[in-house]
Amino acid sequence: MNKRLIALAVGMVLATSPAAAAQAVKIGMITTLSGGGSALGIDIRDGFQLAVDQGGGKLGGVAVELIVEDDARKPAKATDIAQRMLNRDKVDIMTGIVWSNLAIAVVPKVTRAGVFYISPNAGPSLLAGKGCHPNYFNVAWQNDNLHEAMGQYLTDKGYDNVYLLAPNYPAGKDALNGFKRFYKGGIAGEVYTKLGQKDYAAEIAALRAAKPDGVFFFLPGGMGISFLKQYDQAGLTRQIPVFGPAFSFDQTILAAVGEAALGVINTSQWSKDLDNPANKAFVAGFKAAYGRLPSLYASQGYDAARLIGAALAATGGNVADKDAFRDALRAAGFESVRGKFRFGPNHHPIQDIYVRQVVKEDGVLTNKVIGKAFTDHADAYAALCKM
Repeated sequence: MNKRLIALAVGMVLATSPAAAAQAVKIGMITTLSGGGSALGIDIRDGFQLAVDQGGGKLGGVAVELIVEDDARKPAKATDIAQRMLNRDKVDIMTGIVWSNLAIAVVPKVTRAGVFYISPNAGPSLLAGKGCHPNYFNVAWQNDNLHEAMGQYLTDKGYDNVYLLAPNYPAGKDALNGFKRFYKGGIAGEVYTKLGQKDYAAEIAALRAAKPDGVFFFLPGGMGISFLKQYDQAGLTRQIPVFGPAFSFDQTILAAVGEAALGVINTSQWSKDLDNPANKAFVAGFKAAYGRLPSLYASQGYDAARLIGAALAATGGNVADKDAFRDALRAAGFESVRGKFRFGPNHHPIQDIYVRQVVKEDGVLTNKVIGKAFTDHADAYAALCKM
């Protein structure tokens, strides 16, 4: 068994030695490790853990105790875990949530309790806008961002009749709103599917009948695998091109879908081929530690850990000084794997968004940067945030 991981029935603790743990900064990670979407949470956890391992059990030179529990993609379970981490474990920082509906249920309670929450993924519009909080930071993106980039890309490429699909939950609605914010063509159809849906026969039949010139879909995890396989089986892969955000074409999805994804264009703030020292070290380190290529989610877990590490280094590990630690987080004094990185006034990233294409390298499907959709892109909700 990997010596980094000590698996428990409902959770897992990754920590320094008992003597050191008494003085360690406690970080609670709630993420999805079982059921639908578990590959996303596993990658976030592994990326975060890699940063801890590279620091010898420390972040920013400060010992940390990482407490990891599985939310199984259930909001009630996530809120119960969060309450336990606040009351029993007395965590200083929380992180890890994949899904926006879980983030909306958990994050406000955590931040109101005086604990910092660092999101490595979910960035719902509510938390970026009127529901923002000084103790909440998102190191990944605001939900709309990658979809906005694809809307701009398809506009630039002259697509004028695009069909839209996304799951019916906060991130799905943010996704299509973001796409439409920058897409100037016509909408052939706009469909919200059930979260966790696996059978898309009805949606594909309706899509075929609409005769669009392109399909934009946001279906992360197993949803995307099911849709792409069924889309290919319906004979549409070479008739109507599909486009999406990186979530629909991460390493797990590509491995499961296979050749049907080859050549597909998608948008992302990160790619394994970005040419900067932090990214090269991350990709090499992740492959060495886990024997697989890192995904977008792994990169976000890694950056979340490094952001925390930079703030711990700047404050000497004194998370109790909330104002100083918040200022250190806001400064984002770490080298991001995506290159330049800074926070906007609502504690969401201002960053470049890239255009990628699915390619095959050494027999493995992966993504390659072919252009840039946005430079220094900020989200649409910052003006609604009053901090």
